[in-house]
Amino acid sequence: MSLDTVKNAEQTPDAAQPWAELGLKQDEYARIREILGRRPTGAELAMYSVMWSEHCSYKSSKVHLKQFGEKAPKNDAMLVGIGENAGVVDVGQGYAVTFKVESHNHPSYIEPYQGAATGIGGIVRDI
Repeated sequence: MSLDTVKNAEQTPDAAQPWAELGLKQDEYARIREILGRRPTGAELAMYSVMWSEHCSYKSSKVHLKQFGEKAPKNDAMLVGIGENAGVVDVGQGYAVTFKVESHNHPSYIEPYQGAATGIGGIVRDI
């Protein structure tokens, strides 16, 4: 078994790599090669796939998440809100309601049951 070192990556620029199986798009794989100036090693490819995943980088939802705080003006009923991981709204008569949306789409998109469990864990943690 040989290690996929930087030297090996430089010497084998056309070696097949499982970028799609790791959840990367073709343009993302091309960008990684552009950043490194060569093909990534197996370890580098794995690190990029994790760091650029929906779970870590919100690559498909960050454009929408950036809108929070820009559209909802602060008001007296909002006890905790913009910029926090959960919202608390005063609904009157000494009661407040807590709202939370888990923003991690993955693994919910791929594996709904395990993804839902991950999401609920995040909600409980944040509230």
